[in-house]
Amino acid sequence: MPVPQSTYRLQLGPRLTFADVAGLAPYLGRLGISHVYLSPILTAAPGSTHGYDVVDHSTVSAELGGEAGLRVAAAALASEGIGVIVDIVPNHAAIPVPEYLNPQVWSLLRDGPDSSVAAWFDVHWSAAATMLLPLLGQPLAACLRDGELNVDGTGGPGGEAVLRYYDHVFPLRPGTEQLPLDELVRAQHYELATWRRANDEVNYRRFFDVDTLLGLRVERPDVFDATHATLLRLHHEGVIEGFRIDHIDGLADPPGYLKRLAAASASDTWTVVEKILLGTEQLPPDWQCAGTTGYDALWRIGALFVDPTGVEALHQGFAAQTGEDRSWPDVEQDARRHVLGALLGAEVARLVELAHDIGAEDPAVAAAEPTALGLGDALVEVLVHFPVYRLYASPGEPVPESVRTTWHEVVDAATTASPHRAAEIELIRDLAIGAFGRSALKDEFVRRLQQTCGPAVAKGVEDTATYWWSPLSSMNEVGAPADSLGVTPDALHAWVGARAVRWPNTMNALTTHDTKRGEDVRARIAALSEQPQRWLGLVARWTAHVLPGDAESSEGRRDTVAAWLLWQTLWGAWPISGDRLSEYVRKAAREAKQHTSWLAQNANFEAELEQSARTAVADERIATDLDALQHELSASIVANTLGARAIQLLLPGVPDVYQGTEQVFLRLVDPDNRQPPDWATLAEALDQALEPIAARALDLDAAKLRLTALALRLRRDQPEAFGAADQYAPLVATGLAAQHFFGFRRGDVAVVITRLAGSLAEAGGWADTQVALPTGRWTDLLTEQVHDVGPGDGAGTGRVDDAEGMPLGLLLEQWPVAILVRAG
Repeated sequence: MPVPQSTYRLQLGPRLTFADVAGLAPYLGRLGISHVYLSPILTAAPGSTHGYDVVDHSTVSAELGGEAGLRVAAAALASEGIGVIVDIVPNHAAIPVPEYLNPQVWSLLRDGPDSSVAAWFDVHWSAAATMLLPLLGQPLAACLRDGELNVDGTGGPGGEAVLRYYDHVFPLRPGTEQLPLDELVRAQHYELATWRRANDEVNYRRFFDVDTLLGLRVERPDVFDATHATLLRLHHEGVIEGFRIDHIDGLADPPGYLKRLAAASASDTWTVVEKILLGTEQLPPDWQCAGTTGYDALWRIGALFVDPTGVEALHQGFAAQTGEDRSWPDVEQDARRHVLGALLGAEVARLVELAHDIGAEDPAVAAAEPTALGLGDALVEVLVHFPVYRLYASPGEPVPESVRTTWHEVVDAATTASPHRAAEIELIRDLAIGAFGRSALKDEFVRRLQQTCGPAVAKGVEDTATYWWSPLSSMNEVGAPADSLGVTPDALHAWVGARAVRWPNTMNALTTHDTKRGEDVRARIAALSEQPQRWLGLVARWTAHVLPGDAESSEGRRDTVAAWLLWQTLWGAWPISGDRLSEYVRKAAREAKQHTSWLAQNANFEAELEQSARTAVADERIATDLDALQHELSASIVANTLGARAIQLLLPGVPDVYQGTEQVFLRLVDPDNRQPPDWATLAEALDQALEPIAARALDLDAAKLRLTALALRLRRDQPEAFGAADQYAPLVATGLAAQHFFGFRRGDVAVVITRLAGSLAEAGGWADTQVALPTGRWTDLLTEQVHDVGPGDGAGTGRVDDAEGMPLGLLLEQWPVAILVRAG
């Protein structure tokens, strides 16, 4: 298939069905999109708002419109020249309510390890051949006492007898139907238990800590074939053109999966993977995919608009005002330890059990005399110090040198932290790289440890540490180093250039369904780095005003870290309703897991925090402060918003526009960011935004929509300028304000960006600063102004190496961004 020129992410659900997608085709065609990128389309749990809880891999979701509806939507899109990319969820399937909605799960629960589909799922069966189902609201004995469990003689999908617990419906093991209730319950292949036992005892692989998402063994050819047959059929029939792979690090064999998918689809099928790259980590070069879903680009683009000096001041102010003086690495490690103990204890316990069982079969392992406690401590220390989401080592294959190097670093760091566990840490390393040879247990350890790394990092960092430490929360994004002082233009150019060589068709994102805050919330928050003292003064005043007194509440020490995050969220999403902000701070506090959590909710603390949010929103003095700050930082807000979007759309790679982000997008973390935009209003606004007008006379919504549409149309209409073989060349500026410039050229297209716009204005503007452009006649798509560069009549020589200086004050007189196209 041709590589997409762009994608537009649509979050399907009850409020956005295939019929709605078909209706959007004319708008998306006018916007300039080449492909829509749909969230999962297979049958999910009833009422699913996201689709990642698949219950039937053989059917397209009837709630979305079924396969017929999908075909109608695809045809409508095709009439506008738009293809379809879909999300595949290979890592897990849902345990739905009622449970018979997933026929494979139903068979597994009824027949246990003897089920014809037992090999589909990653279950470590107990000695009694039972699978723990931790979903009861109270212990089993109490449920039986209170009559919460009962047998329904005809309540099953085929009219068979079932066990009911409220809306849950469980199959009965054949031959147990006539047993007394208490014996019947205990005779099944599943053990019903209180939900509190899940994180310590669950005996199946989950998606992170979600007990209702059961790990699939898609590394088995029969499971792959069964779970991918419908999607591959639709692909071969031309309905689906490409794929996005969800949570690939959860799989037992990611590179093997991609090879199988490429063989089953076509070697040139455009496929990207949800893979978070940390630091300087590179995607393995042998993976058969086009690249990642773009988190690596997302945070770097945002960091370009961060003032390093201001960030340092915010770090100091955060520590002074909250008392949180730990460094980000220390916070990250503490958060990982917390989740490994509180949420992922069962996963650690399984690895300890595996190591113990390997010792029983291999004298070389047993010679180390590891204890369960020692192995558990060592595993936690290893997972705390893991520098990436996962390493890739396959049983029986040579261990890549990069994997050995990383393991050496992990062992050094873990041993330094726990020197008394050095022997156990080294033993874990040796087991993880297959140093003791192969057996079923040894191979499982290699795979299982790798599959546990991702949840430890994701739950520890994304879903915990970023809520503990947020001096500049625009940097608290998936895959981003929260303590980054920003990215320099030179550093971004170097990274883009290297990635363009290795992965020219990877995805570039700014917002996804999983980002912690929308791209334009981050753009506003980044602007605070240009006025740190102003911000610190406001935070101190607001905190004293909304949370007065002696820093004590009925729940103990006032959570000043939560308050700090509240203020940045209020600023980033302003104006925001009290309901939306209170819902956000409640979720943030539960994710932080310090004063309340999803498992142990502290109603009093949450009520106080939510009331603080509502009070802040309703306070006229705070509103006045926010409006004034928006005016003061308006130049930076506009430049950050438009600059990030221009870079994302025109860098090497495939840009993804998340639904609604063609205008200013001030949504927060899910579920807030998964609400469909007002499509009718967007369609009407698009016509108006395409009329040429200066940005200073255009509101930011219209300016962003105009920029998005014109850049997307440029990619669509001039694909030769944006292909895999095109040139990416940094533009060079000279003059007093050169540090405020970022620009690049792709053939006859040049992109010019203003960064740190507030500081630029304070310093007197562009002054003598110029950018070197090849000679020729350049037209700015945004303003329709024409700029002649070079000698003679202005037509230029056409020589790309004959560069001339163009004053940036002239180029950026109307907009803080220019998209220049040179006449042929």
